[in-house]
Amino acid sequence: MKLIGPFKQIITLDHLDLRGKLSDEQLIIIENGGILIKDEKIEAVGDFEDLKAQNPSVFVEAIDSEQIVLPAFVDCHTHICFGGNRANDFAMRNAGKSYLEIAEAGGGIWSSVQHTRNASEEDLLNLLLERINKLLSLGITTIEIKSGYGLNVESELKMLRVIKKAQALTKATLVPTCLSAHLKPRDFEGSSEVYLEYILNDILPIVKAEDLAHRVDIFIEKSAFLPDESKAFLLKAKEMGFKITVHADQFTPGSSRIAVEVGALSADHLEATSADDIQFLASSDTVAVALPGASVGLGEPFTPARKILDANGILAIASDWNPGSAPMGNLITQASILATFQKLSTAEILAGLTFRAAKALDLCDRGILAKGKKADFVVFLTDNFQNIMYQQGELRPSKVFVNGEMLTI
Repeated sequence: MKLIGPFKQIITLDHLDLRGKLSDEQLIIIENGGILIKDEKIEAVGDFEDLKAQNPSVFVEAIDSEQIVLPAFVDCHTHICFGGNRANDFAMRNAGKSYLEIAEAGGGIWSSVQHTRNASEEDLLNLLLERINKLLSLGITTIEIKSGYGLNVESELKMLRVIKKAQALTKATLVPTCLSAHLKPRDFEGSSEVYLEYILNDILPIVKAEDLAHRVDIFIEKSAFLPDESKAFLLKAKEMGFKITVHADQFTPGSSRIAVEVGALSADHLEATSADDIQFLASSDTVAVALPGASVGLGEPFTPARKILDANGILAIASDWNPGSAPMGNLITQASILATFQKLSTAEILAGLTFRAAKALDLCDRGILAKGKKADFVVFLTDNFQNIMYQQGELRPSKVFVNGEMLTI
């Protein structure tokens, strides 16, 4: 065992509700605290001197006491395995060009598909590791990563195999998701319904056989896949043993209901969710995942996070880091912006970045500093935890711990 501390403040996020509103007064803050680690898990959290006295032979890893610690962050929705760059898309969009005009000029998702297909596994791996390391430096130790820029057997499997290779080369926890149903590729001969059958018959069996992903996602939208065919696809994927998540209600409402009806772990985006659908979603166990980076990148409304929480829903916040609509990748900055526009408490933000985000990935072993939880936590050189959101991403972690071991960041 080892004891890490003393910290000026430990914000445990323990004993907070999984769903609904939270106030900052509910936060448990341990002053001059320590974290006792055993076998890569938290053995105890409490007063540093008390823990030291109770464990006189324990190894002590000393920390500057003018630091605060909280659970490491979870980014439960990213697209960080990709090739190429779409800076021109951003410039054209800001100049008033439509999605169709950008696509006709060679941009859009199809541009990322072409670049990703043309990239070698080695190049994709190196790019992915760079992005993972950036997220680690921001205190994000659990990262969901989608495929979806391959859109055929060869390239979708290439992406998922690269993610699997990356897992062996990083201390972060990577959670791969098969998003072959991102949109029907231009070079596929057949309807979108036929393409979904192609995924079910030709891609997902290999994904399952090679243990490349346990999760399946689909983009339900007029420009991608329609509700009825999407629901049928998701139910079949679920029958195959995959967990489900959904790109829902980004531009048009209704698909978050499908996410709930098929028992999806999460419904992500939700910028266009109607009032009735907010109630329907909030009354379920499906996590509502806000993606403020996409709202900033596209100039679209934010997820109605305040209404979801007021309706007693489960709200997580993720970056949606991708080359097109959400290129920033700084989850803390995005969460701070969302909080400003949606009036979220610091407790609600931190919950949405930690244990509630872990719920969206079906992970119950992290996001809280308590006995038995994974010893992933992040340290900031500040005298007040509120400064993390107050500085809107400018305050970076001084230390990041994974399984109780400090990383070099």
